[in-house]
Amino acid sequence: MTNFELKKTDGGARLGVLKTRRGEICTPVFMPPATRAAIKAGVSSDDLRGVGAQVILGNTYHLFLRPGAELIKEAGGLHDFMKWDRPILTDSGGFQVFSIERKKIKDHGVYFNSHIDGARFFMDAKVSIETQLNLGSDILMVFDECPPSQLQINDEQLAIDKEEYLKRLNRKLYFKVLKAVERTTDWAKRSLDVFKKSYDLELPVIERPQIFGIIQGGCFDDLRNKSLSEITAMDFDGFALGGLAVGESADKMYEVLDEMAPKMPVDKPRYLMGVGTPENILEAVERGVDMFDCVMPMRNARHGDVITAKGSFKIENVKFRDDKKVLDEDCGCEVCLEKKYSRAYIHHLFRVGEDLGRRLATIHNLYFYHEMMRNIREQISAGTFQNWKKRFLKKFNS
Repeated sequence: MTNFELKKTDGGARLGVLKTRRGEICTPVFMPPATRAAIKAGVSSDDLRGVGAQVILGNTYHLFLRPGAELIKEAGGLHDFMKWDRPILTDSGGFQVFSIERKKIKDHGVYFNSHIDGARFFMDAKVSIETQLNLGSDILMVFDECPPSQLQINDEQLAIDKEEYLKRLNRKLYFKVLKAVERTTDWAKRSLDVFKKSYDLELPVIERPQIFGIIQGGCFDDLRNKSLSEITAMDFDGFALGGLAVGESADKMYEVLDEMAPKMPVDKPRYLMGVGTPENILEAVERGVDMFDCVMPMRNARHGDVITAKGSFKIENVKFRDDKKVLDEDCGCEVCLEKKYSRAYIHHLFRVGEDLGRRLATIHNLYFYHEMMRNIREQISAGTFQNWKKRFLKKFNS
């Protein structure tokens, strides 16, 4: 039984269904990151169901540190722990581990200091996969090394000989990314071996969790192709493109997607990690990506950035002090359609530092993203995605 059914294509855009042990996921899909088993600003699992979330993302690194995967396992797994009955995908923790300054990377794993109290820990493929299994994840990600998109520039060296210095820096970056690709392949094999000790891949996908491989390679075409060839040769249930939300330009990301997406297996889901803005998502869907996650809509909401069909605005701006309109008159979220909270009221909540303001803005932004994904699926089904996308972006950027 295959885990992914491709229903229709519209150009490069794909309409599909990802089957999991906790239900089907219609794709393209956006997955809100519930990093520490919660969405910040007091958004509950009921709220997530209310905005139309089909699947959420938990973070292995943060849950490994607090409260600990063993505690969550004893509580019945992450689903019971946070009262969420739909699928959960867990990041391997690799990105967070490699973002920490105090770490030591070895071929067998990574030693790092907790960002909480400085305590020393070790994580490798075995620890990561066993942690995710204890969490009760429905989709596990392999432990990988996420390399930087660029290296820090020394201004003094740059001033001495710019051209030669940049060449040397690029060569250094190349070999750093190459090493990350080699480790990622090795760790993917180890991750799969650990997973197979608990679950037979021959089991139907609706009876077991799934495991996705991650393709790395930075912005180097040969390294991306090397990683893609090695990772897709393994028996993974899906494949992710990593390292494309770590500082490179949007144009470079689209260039990599143009190169890589057509080479990825047609019958497996494609996941672009950590992306992104509405425009990023639309462009990636057009290039054949099925799954997305990003903290942006929630983080921006907590800072008063409200997303609407006509773009975003800062609710704390003084011009909204006596604005009686809802956040977006075309929005169907409970904040706008049911409660009809005015911009003036939410402006007031932000100005006086009330948490309710951040909660309402977060619910609204999450609804916007999920409604956008629903419209994307509807347009692909109708064969009108390309024209709709142009109209959407024209209005959004007006």
